Parts: sequence; C-alpha cells; structure tokens
Amino acid sequence: MTDAAAAPAGPWLIVGLGNPGPDYAANRHNVGFMVADLLAERMGAKFKAHKARAQVVEGRMGAPGPANRRVVLAKPLSYMNLSGGPVTALRDFYKVPTASIVAIHDELDIDFGALRVKLGGGDNGHNGLKSMTKAMGPDYHRVRFGIGRPPGRMQVADFVLKDFSSTERKELGYFVDRAADAVECLVTEGLERAQSSYNS
Repeated sequence: MTDAAAAPAGPWLIVGLGNPGPDYAANRHNVGFMVADLLAERMGAKFKAHKARAQVVEGRMGAPGPANRRVVLAKPLSYMNLSGGPVTALRDFYKVPTASIVAIHDELDIDFGALRVKLGGGDNGHNGLKSMTKAMGPDYHRVRFGIGRPPGRMQVADFVLKDFSSTERKELGYFVDRAADAVECLVTEGLERAQSSYNS
C-alpha cells in the first residue's frame, strides 16, 4: 500500500527512532526523535506516556479533506536496539497495518541533511531498524535522514552517539523541518510524491 489515496481508514503510525533520556537528546542517533518532536509541535500536541513503553501523540495530519489522515506519533522509550518491542505493541494496540508504519531514522550512507523516503529494504546495520524488522518484517516505510560517515578512524558507534558538530547544528533545524515535511507528504500524498519531492 504505497498510495495515500488507497490507505486504510486506520491511523498511520509514525515512529521517531532514538534513545531516551537527556544524555542522548542531541546525538546524531536521535534525529528521529527531533523530527517527531517537530511534528508533534506542528500538531499542537504534547507526547504522553503509553503502556507500550513509548510516548505518543494522537492527531491528524494534512489539510481538511480526503488527504487528511489520522496519525499516531511515537517515540519508543526502549533503547534503540530494542525499538521493535514498543513499535509492535503500538501497531497491535492501534491496529495499524505494517505498510502504514513510518520509521524516521539517521542514515550513515547519506550525506548530512540529505533525505531518502522508501518502502521496505534492509536495515543497513541500523540497530533500530534491525529490531523493528525482526519484530514485524521489513515492509514499513522509512524516512532516512543523512548524517554522513564518521571522520578518519572514528568508530560508527562513537559517531552516532555524539552530538551534531557546531557546523552541522547551524543547518540542522532546516533539515529537520524538511524531514518533517517529507513525513507529512508521505502520509497525505503517498510514497511517489514524497520520493519525487524530497529524495536527494
């Protein structure tokens, strides 16, 4: 199900991936949380605790009319490598088909700030995606937010758990805003439109 017009009546589940707690808040690995926070702000809502070990916001996305969609925004409160548990519990609670789930996550193999919107695929070594795919298969949407590769010999784990550089932070707000736009486009107008508008 890639066409928003043919989407089921149930809500979309939009999951920002990250690690909970203030120590991780500004890490590269937490850009999914940053995008989810902006989407919640746009909806004029605050995250609330859910029994599925996640924070959620329920609301609507898109202009009034046929493209308006019910959505559940979520931030799992497990650590990144255990994201599949809370996401599967939310999927079951809200009765969301896997094809109506969107994971927003950091992506090493894309330059900083570039986006890729896609349906399905591998996890590319990303522990959050690995956990989600193990729990429910690969057939969910992804909004991949480029963070680039670590410099020199820095280990990937160290790189993703560091904050964005001061140079990156100057542009981060713009790119997070654009990623939130891409999520809204995917949910309200469909995969093809989101890909043609935002894949870079």
